[in-house]
Amino acid sequence: MSELQQNAPLDKPPQRFDLRKTVVLVGMMGAGKTAVGRSLAMRLGVPFLDSDAEIESAANMTIPEIFARDGEAFFREKESQVISRLLDEEKCILSTGGGAFLSERNRKMISDRGVSIWLRADLSVLWNRVRHKDTRPLLRTSDPHATLRALYEDRIPVYSQADLVAESDGETAIEDMVDRVLEALATRPDVLELK
Repeated sequence: MSELQQNAPLDKPPQRFDLRKTVVLVGMMGAGKTAVGRSLAMRLGVPFLDSDAEIESAANMTIPEIFARDGEAFFREKESQVISRLLDEEKCILSTGGGAFLSERNRKMISDRGVSIWLRADLSVLWNRVRHKDTRPLLRTSDPHATLRALYEDRIPVYSQADLVAESDGETAIEDMVDRVLEALATRPDVLELK
């Protein structure tokens, strides 16, 4: 046996999970729902879906185009329909738009058929992540920072109703964020079981 083989560390076998309910990531724009969601789905071996991407695909338009043409109320109705459909499909990790969880109808649907986990981030973290992007229709204002602050202050009490919470501090690597989410999910054996 070569020296390399003799001294090679033994790899731990990967953890095996059984996802019993769809995990719905909620929180503000810039909280990391898409990045963490993709990585979490890979770790669990389940599909990753993004409600905004599903809406854009169905409408063949971007979210800003939908907002401009049809308004926010129309978009929110379509968003509820898409979330409902996705909750009824294969168990997955579902990332939602920042405003999706504000709807009481959506919160009830998610709680009844899945589990919500809030990626909680401070305003400064969110601002650092979104300030250079022009893809956020709600931030297309004369003072996007003030707009983000107002949205943040309005939404925090609603996000706090999520089933679980994972801190998104802006310094933690994505894989470590996935570990935080898994730790939170481990408190819910009805959602995730370690095999």
